[in-house]
Order: sequence, then C-alpha cells, then structure tokens
Amino acid sequence: MNDGVALLAARSLRAHRRAWTAVFAAVALVSALLGALALTAGSLGLAHARVERYAAAPVVVTGDQEVRFTATPWGGEPQTASAGLTERVRVPAAAADALRAVPGVRAVVPDDVFRVREHTGRSWDAARLGGHRLTAGRAPAAPGETVAGDAPDRLGRLVAGYRVVGVADGPRALYFGAADARRLAGHPGTHDVLGEPGVPVDTLHARVRHALDTAPGTAGKGLRALTGDGRGAAEDLRALPARDGLLQLLAAVAGTLVLVTVLVLTSLVAQALAERAPERALLHAVGAAPRQIRAAVGREVTRVAGTAALLGALGAVPGFLLLRSALATRGALPPALELPAPPWLYAALLVTAGLTLGLARLVVPLATSDGRRARRGGRRSGAARRGAGLVMLVLGAGAAGTATLQSGEAAGAAAGAATVTLVAGCALLGPWIAAAAMRVAGPVLRRSGGAAGQLVAAGTAARSRALGAALTPVVLVTAFAGVQLAAGSTADREAAAQARAATVAGHALVPRAGGGPTTAELRRLPGVTSATGVLRSTVVLAGTEAGSPRLDRLPVLGVDPEGLAGTLDPGVVAGDLAGLARPGTVAVGADRADALGVRPGSTVALRMGDGTPRRLTVVAVYARSLALGEFLFPRDGLAPHMTDPVPARVLLAGPGAARVPGARPAPVPERVEADEAAAGAVLSVAAVAAIGVLTVLSVLSTLRLLAAGRRAELALLAQVGASRRQLRSTLLLEAGFLAGTGLLLGAVVAALPLAAFAWSLTGGPPYLPPAQAALIAGTVLVTTYAGVLGGAGRGAAAGPVRR
Repeated sequence: MNDGVALLAARSLRAHRRAWTAVFAAVALVSALLGALALTAGSLGLAHARVERYAAAPVVVTGDQEVRFTATPWGGEPQTASAGLTERVRVPAAAADALRAVPGVRAVVPDDVFRVREHTGRSWDAARLGGHRLTAGRAPAAPGETVAGDAPDRLGRLVAGYRVVGVADGPRALYFGAADARRLAGHPGTHDVLGEPGVPVDTLHARVRHALDTAPGTAGKGLRALTGDGRGAAEDLRALPARDGLLQLLAAVAGTLVLVTVLVLTSLVAQALAERAPERALLHAVGAAPRQIRAAVGREVTRVAGTAALLGALGAVPGFLLLRSALATRGALPPALELPAPPWLYAALLVTAGLTLGLARLVVPLATSDGRRARRGGRRSGAARRGAGLVMLVLGAGAAGTATLQSGEAAGAAAGAATVTLVAGCALLGPWIAAAAMRVAGPVLRRSGGAAGQLVAAGTAARSRALGAALTPVVLVTAFAGVQLAAGSTADREAAAQARAATVAGHALVPRAGGGPTTAELRRLPGVTSATGVLRSTVVLAGTEAGSPRLDRLPVLGVDPEGLAGTLDPGVVAGDLAGLARPGTVAVGADRADALGVRPGSTVALRMGDGTPRRLTVVAVYARSLALGEFLFPRDGLAPHMTDPVPARVLLAGPGAARVPGARPAPVPERVEADEAAAGAVLSVAAVAAIGVLTVLSVLSTLRLLAAGRRAELALLAQVGASRRQLRSTLLLEAGFLAGTGLLLGAVVAALPLAAFAWSLTGGPPYLPPAQAALIAGTVLVTTYAGVLGGAGRGAAAGPVRR
C-alpha cells in the first residue's frame, strides 16, 4: 500500500506542478515570516542592557527590580506573575559595610546617579567602576569642586555652579566628592548600586550572595548581585521591561500569523485539489481507497511544503535584520539594549520550518473534507458547514461585544479575536454569501451589463462554491488590514485629541535639575497665574484573569495640584482634583476606574515604580487617560518613588508666562506610552505587510486557478460566436463583482470589531486614514483583476471560429 501511495503521489506531483505553485510560494513566505519573528524573539530573549558605567566592576549589587504577585487559578495550582520595575529600587547603606567585611573584597564603591541642571552627576569614587581616569587636573577634594567627563575645554571654569578641577576620559558627566554627591542625590541612607572593582567574580560571587542574604540590614531585602552582561540592568532600568513588552507583542503577531496561515493554506490546497476532481473520481472508480488518496495528497503536500519551508527559512535572515533595524530606528528599542544574534540562534529556523511544514500537513484533512462530505451526502454536509459558519459568526459577534466592555489591550485582543472568528465564519459560508450577493447584483448586471452581464450572473449562480472560496482571501486581507491599521489610527487620533484638550497652558519650559526656579517660585513671578510640573513614571497594578495572576505596568503622571488650574485639564467626571493636595491620594482614569470598580472615596492598591506598595484614596475620576496616563498623582506622592524626579516639563499660564526665561509655546504632550506605541506601530505595520502579502498571494493564486479552469468554457463561448470584447467584458464584470463583494464583506467584518474597540476606547466611531483605505481597496482591485484576467487570458484571447 505504501509503495502505491508513494507512486501515486510522485506521479501526481509531476503532473500537477502548476497547481502546487501557489502552495509552494505561500509556505515559503510563511516559513520566512515565522523564522524572522523567531529570530527576533530569540535575540530579544538574549538581549541585555549595554555595560558601560560598571564595566570595571565585576560584581554590581542592586535592589530587586521585579515585583511579583501570586494567585491560584480556578481549580489549579498557585501561579506567580512578575513585572519589571522602571524606577530604581535602592540599596541600603548597610549593604556596603556588610560587603566590605567579606574576605577577598578589596573595595566597595557606592554609586548614585542624579541630575545637576542639564548634566548627569555621580560621585568621583564611582568613576572607577567604569574604568575612567583623570586626563588633566585633579580629583575633587573640597565642596563645590567637580570633575568633568570628556570636556577638556571646561577645566577651571564654572559648570552648573561648580568649579571644574579635573577632566576624566569617561562620558560627559560631572563627578563630585562624596559629600556633595550624597547631598545632590537626595536619598541619604541608600544608594542606587554598589560596585566592587577588581573583585575576582568566580571566587567571590557566592560569598557576596551569602553576605547579602544574612547580614543585618540586608537580609530579606531581595538585593541582587549582578555579573557579566547582567550588570547592564543596573544602568538602564527600562531596557528589560521594554524587552518583555516586545516579546509579548511578537507572540501576539506570531499567533495571528499562524491562524491566517491555516485559513490561507486550507483555501489554496482545496483549490489545487478541486482542479483535479475528475482525476480523483477516476481513482475512486478504479478501486483506490479514500485513505490512499488522502495519504497521496499528504505526501504531495509534504514534498512541496518541505522544500518551500527550507527555502523560506533562508529568507528569514534578511527579514530578521530588517525587522530589528526598523525597531531600532523607530524608537521601539531602548538605545542601551543590545540584541545579540549568536550563530546557534539560527538553528531556530529549522524549528520554524518544521512548524510551517506541520501547518501545511494540518490543513490536508480540512482541504479534502469537502470531497468526503460530498460522498457521504451533500445536503447533510452543506447543512453542517452552514451551521458551523453561523456559529463562528455568533462567536465573532460575541467577541466584538466583549471588546465594548474592556479597555486598552484587553479591548484590542477581543477585537482581534473577533476579526479572525468572523473571517473564518465567512470562509465557511462563502458559497451562500456568493449566491446571496449575486441575487442582489444579478438583476442589475442582467439589465445593464448586456450579454456579458447575463453570462456573469449565470456563471456565478452555477459556480457559487468556487466563487465562495475566491471571496475568502479577499475578505481576509480587507478585514485584517482594516482592523490592524484602523485600531492604531483610532488610538493615536484619540490620544492626540485628548492631549490637545488637556493642555490648556500657553507656555512650557524644560526645567534644569539642581537649578532654576521651583514651580512655587514660578507661580510668584509677575504675570504667571499658574504653573505645574509634570512628572512621568509607571506603577504596577495586580489583578487576576480567570483566576490567573496578572501584573500590568501602567503610565502615570505627577502634578502640582495647586497649579493645575489654567495649565492641565484632565477632564474630571467625578470628584475634585483639589483633593490631591492631601497625602496618600490619587486620581484615576475613567476606564481604569470602571475596570477596578472604584469611585471618589474608594481605595486602590498599587505598586509604585520602585516596587513600594501603597494604598491610596481616590479623590477624582478623569476622562483623558489615553493622553495623561491611568493615574494622576500629586508630585510629592510620586517623586520619592522615582529615580530622577525632575519634571519632563513645567506648564505655565498667565500673561507673563512668555517672559519666563526658557519658556516656549506649550507643545501638545506626546502620548504617555510613547515607547510602547512605537513598538506596537512597527509590529503592526510589519504584520499588516507580511500577512497582506500572504493573503494577496492567496487571492491571486486562487483566482488564477479558478480562471485557468474556465479556459475551455471561454474557448467554447468563442467558438459559438462570442467576440474577444464580450469575453473580456465578462471577465472584467466578474472581477468587479468579486472585488466589490469581497471589499464590502471585508469592511463589514472589520467594522464590527472596530466599532466595538473604538467605542470602548473613545466612545465614538473608528478612524482609518483615507490614504490607507485607498491602499487596501486598490490592492484588492488590482490583485483581483490580475488574477481573473491573467488566469483566463488565453481563453479570453480566442476569437470566434470562422468557417
């Protein structure tokens, strides 16, 4: 039996190479896309922050920059979720004394990084952690003295109010004596990190770890001892959280790609087999068992897909390099994050090639099921297919309804699930949708299209199943591209609108840390009626999802409550922002307040950016959270939990604001989650482009196969007197019908989840830029016409037979 199956598969593959061309191209493309995503994810998994400041310190001691939350899922075992913290968790000063007592430790150097006006400040002792040395002058020995990094022209001059007495070979920074550094850092009793220059790491790491776990003042503090590339985490706190967020986005894109691949490959394999229906019927007639034919088809697919998957894996390498470059150039990657790509990482391409081959084999039973169901009873199989399609539509509508009850990422995920489910329902109901569309368009075509219109109407009624299969990829590309592009455009547009409405100040200035007037002093200037500094930070919110633990890192702002009037309007819908003047208070965005079930007077439990747990009283609920963040803190409540509590800007109101030194017309503030938005935009465009190419290939190949099968029909029409013009008009009308029906159906499929998503986010309709809408429609039209005309070109070119 196996020999017969192998012979049948080999002969069939040689005879029908053209039918498998589209499957080959689709599998190669999917393999390349999955490979590029896998390489990017693997490189991100190995990524680390660049080690610069602590390059000469083999061991770096820091606080634990992760927060954890444990919960028990329904009927399961306890699970723990973790999230990175973006603000510094500081080290107790007692840790330095404990480490100095460890045998073999030659030196322990506390390091604090702070701001002195526009300059980065550190202690001179910490300069040796990066291996920096004096190139001119001397070290600071008295208060008011500093060493400037990489600035020989500043020797002997005053910089930020300090006398430069030396120049170092390090990066541009100001290095101070120990006393000045402790004062300027502003957190006595703790340090940012502790470095141990010259320590033999292999020998002393275990001793250092033991001392941190057992010494008084450090035991139970969760301090970490970092070595090697891990030391970079102490330099850039946002690098690893950004990496984790990107990994989650990549996983979502890969999951969507797999679902789309199953739909596309099922359609392509089914079309390739449909062209050979007479051959399969003949094999059945001469005694071939159904399982033999299915096994032969499986072998054909394996041979085609195996070669294509390996070829696509090679194309994954330039795709990976292009995606990594796009993430870096668009600001989606922190500058300090290094993405290594060791040679062994490329072995992942074999895994993705195997996964792609597995997907191709998976769709064989799905693609051959129509024939089996037809033999068992066409009416029953049609009813089952129709029922399954209706169920998918109901599930998709339910997912879209769920999106209206969610907010943020949850609403986006529900809208994405609704799109895929609705497209799957349309794929199952394709024949009935095509027939229904023609019942609407048929009378119009018959009256206005002449003989060509009548031919199209009759042909569509006779070939509704084939046209239904052709509609599926058109609907898929329209709906998927529309949802992906419109979701981002809707969020960006609403964020910009909220930012414009929230920023009522006329002017703003960027403050200089360690110098310049405070906001209270600015409010006392002539003509300045109000001023508020704006701090940017994050908090971590713990919760459960189906019983499983979940930690969300959310953007927040800190403001001066007494300076909000005339500068910043969050759009309060309940409560009063004046309550932020009291300690232990917070204002909450309206969507987040609904999700948490809180209102003014309620309490909310948060982890601040440095991991400190707080229970805060809600004093107000505001509407413009997309632009201003999920929580609004008083400045004095947020600043102690920030690494660098310097306002991103100070907003000024009043007729004298323009005369404040350094003041500029107030710009519209950027979206608070700008980095996350940049990453999402890059991956969204990449996903739309990649899956768009895949679905366009599916549209083109499906239509060409269908049209190629009609060449005999077109030739017969030519022989009975149809002119070339009439045949071409018939094909053009049919292509227009397919494109118009597919675009309309795709728009309807996209509109439902998009409307739900936009309503949950903005309370209004979704928005798709006209240029992007035109690009989607133009791509569908060009592809449809190319598929129909290209596949049936020779048949249409035939003229009437002259006798």
